[in-house]
Amino acid sequence: MSPRTNDSAPESERGSEPADRAAEAMPEESPALATEGGTGSEAEASGSAASEAEAATEATDEAAGEAEATAKSTAPAADRTATGAGDGATDKAAAETGDEMADTAAAEVTDDVADERVAAVRRLSASGRRRHMAQLAFCASALAIALTAGAIVVGAVRDDGGAATVASAPVGVSPQLLAGGDLDASITSLQDHLRSQPKDFGSWSTLGLAYIEQARTKGDPSRYPQAEQALDRSLKLRPDNDPALAGRAALAAARHDFTGALKYAAQALEQNPYSERALASRIDALVELGRYEDASKAADTADSRRPGVPVFTRYAYVQELRGDVKTARRVLEQALDTSTTRGDVTYVATALGQLAWNQGEYDSALTYYARALAADDTYLPALEGRARTQAAQGDRAAAISGMEQVVERYPLPQPLVELGELYEARGKEGDAQKARDQYTLVDAWVSLARANGVNADLDTALAAADHGDKEAALKAARAEWARRHTVHTADALAWALHVNGRDEEALPYAREATATGYRNASFLYHRGMIERATGHQKAADASLKSALDLNPGFSPLGATAARKALEADK
Repeated sequence: MSPRTNDSAPESERGSEPADRAAEAMPEESPALATEGGTGSEAEASGSAASEAEAATEATDEAAGEAEATAKSTAPAADRTATGAGDGATDKAAAETGDEMADTAAAEVTDDVADERVAAVRRLSASGRRRHMAQLAFCASALAIALTAGAIVVGAVRDDGGAATVASAPVGVSPQLLAGGDLDASITSLQDHLRSQPKDFGSWSTLGLAYIEQARTKGDPSRYPQAEQALDRSLKLRPDNDPALAGRAALAAARHDFTGALKYAAQALEQNPYSERALASRIDALVELGRYEDASKAADTADSRRPGVPVFTRYAYVQELRGDVKTARRVLEQALDTSTTRGDVTYVATALGQLAWNQGEYDSALTYYARALAADDTYLPALEGRARTQAAQGDRAAAISGMEQVVERYPLPQPLVELGELYEARGKEGDAQKARDQYTLVDAWVSLARANGVNADLDTALAAADHGDKEAALKAARAEWARRHTVHTADALAWALHVNGRDEEALPYAREATATGYRNASFLYHRGMIERATGHQKAADASLKSALDLNPGFSPLGATAARKALEADK
């Protein structure tokens, strides 16, 4: 397979129906279309949440409960809108107009209110213990809903006519959407357009996809139901239009509903076998369901139909999961050589940096992260990867500083856990409390992810096993394993069983996690510790040594534990 530049896409399909002029007759602007201030109910809800936050002083469960209530009280306006229909033509027209207003309201949210919640989350990540839980109750409803190790991160691709749209990718962030300009400005432009052209089904689908991207980049889960409403509006206007179906696939993946993502991708491909977004989402869904052979075939099909960066990065990831790092690197390097936009360069260079870090090639990883940041110095996955690599090289001060910057803007489970472990490893006065603060935020994130309809079991299992409720970790890992069998869910279940003292039961899962040839030092470390606990000393030493040989700085705490175990066994 040779990466090639994206083929020219056909003109984007737009709604062919006449523009609905009912919007012009709206007596007041739909609150969801507002760009400044908030509706009375939203402002009231925000003020109520702030008051509750002032009163809340302890217990993560209480904070999560209040935040869930806050999320409900600030639901999109369409959820609080009711339109009655009369028998006459006038009533019918009013009902149709009200329906359009409701759809529009559901697709958008007052920006200032949402952004205020997100800003509060970021302030919280740097706050001290005093009033920690009080602030948490106010801001936790805006914590990001995103994918962690091995899962999909929503990114953007060019599909059906050059419009910047969103799909899912195994690593990295958006190539085309971010390269095309400011995301917020693009959304505002779409909102303005849809006020006057509410029957433009193509723009509704694009808006929905942009909301998915915004949910990830701003850490605002309220965008997911908005995205769903916008995509549903598109499908209502033009049933079975493939951009909206592909958008539903991306949304399902963002919520960790990979069976749903596969279903919607298949429906989109029935309408348009060349939909790049749907082809990419199908690969993602198959990967996250553990169907690696099928994912490889899907990647070959996608490459034959729509070769380009989104397909190449997915093809490389499938090869990496199967242990073929050489092919994965070759494909990514060729993709980088053919990248022509700032977004593509940033995205692919970061993927190469992550691949290099996984193999313990730290100088190479830093080189790729530097290239990504030269194209976009605000690109969070590259900043996170650079901090992780600096930690692996022993530059703990730079790593902590870098990860603090990431967490301030992107308070999600993986960077929160990594920053907490860096604090623990440093061990200065106050670091233990700082670490606990990061883990507390992870717990809150998990609770609120579930409250927003996102499957967060893998996040729970990964974080809680080492830094939280071990029984909850096992329960979550079992639930995730029941849904899908992947190398990541096998590893999570193995480790959750281990920390609960059930090593004999854990060992088969630890072996399954490494059975595909995927080179992951954390997996090897987990397997080695489980083998050690079950009396397989020779195998344990081999696994632990392999982990450190592969990536000697794979974890601030895990790498140290692996070395201590090997020393104790001498």
